[in-house]
Amino acid sequence: MASSGIINHDGTRGKDVAVRQWLDLGILACAVVAALAVTPARAEYPEKIVKIVVPFAAGGGTDIIARTTAQEIQTDLGKSVIIENKPGAGTIIGTQTVATSEPDGYSLLMATFAHAVNPSLYNKLPFDPHKDFAAVSLIARSFNIVVVNPASRINSISDLITEAKANPGKLNFGTFGTGTSAHLAGELFNAMAKVKMTAVPYKGAAPAISDLLGGQIDVMFTTVASAASLVAAGQLRALAVTSAERSAAFPQLPTIAEAGVPGYAAESWYGLYAPARTPAPVIARLNQAIAKAVQSGAFKKLEANEGLIMVGSAPEELDRYVGREEERWRKLIKDANIEVQ
Repeated sequence: MASSGIINHDGTRGKDVAVRQWLDLGILACAVVAALAVTPARAEYPEKIVKIVVPFAAGGGTDIIARTTAQEIQTDLGKSVIIENKPGAGTIIGTQTVATSEPDGYSLLMATFAHAVNPSLYNKLPFDPHKDFAAVSLIARSFNIVVVNPASRINSISDLITEAKANPGKLNFGTFGTGTSAHLAGELFNAMAKVKMTAVPYKGAAPAISDLLGGQIDVMFTTVASAASLVAAGQLRALAVTSAERSAAFPQLPTIAEAGVPGYAAESWYGLYAPARTPAPVIARLNQAIAKAVQSGAFKKLEANEGLIMVGSAPEELDRYVGREEERWRKLIKDANIEVQ
């Protein structure tokens, strides 16, 4: 039987065309609904817990900075920020963890001095410190403090230079390990004061200071956090600070440059990084939170107690700063023939 319907001028049947059009529209509508169902709206960052990896053991200066940072930025971000301590191999283990993490802003690195010097200390790293990370913010800069045993006859930087020149290689300075800020600050002093003191590596500040108190070593270029309370109690004698300018935390102490080694300056620092290819809006959101955090009362307290210089920089400023640091320490490491054992 012939199909019913009006025949159009082009030979098609009007009813058939109308039915097909309605079917096509129905299929299209179903496809749109299905697409919307499987493609959720993009949520605003962050939508889950943020983790900051600290490449040192808990309890040290970097850990304190990281935990204060986490506490302050989680209020601004509206999500919990936790700390994961992954020490070992001169910060390489923790740093690699972040380098290989998803670039989504949920795994961050609290980087320090080691981030700038490890490329010069190690022939090969399991990550590229330039290509595998995206800068978020330079949080703070810090300095070390030169201390001796109160029983020492060294009362000033001038005395230290005189003693070191009179006894080449015999004076020992304690470090936290090869390539640490305490080590390279001492090696920079050797180079610029034209003296030769011998570095003695320890597995951290505590055992080194213990030997300084016991008279086994002569001097340390140690962190403010590790020495401030002992200096205040008279158990250590402070000679100078390693920063370019005097510190508000120790206004009575000269800089090493003022005390006899013109041009000397050695800083440490704390900077936040994300994995490379982290979206720019995520970096901007984290940077905004850091800028607000460094103005908080908690950071103001650290500024006074730890001898910090708060920054809260733009991402590109962290890149420039670390680039300069990497260049200057590379030369010293090469000239002093420093190698990681």
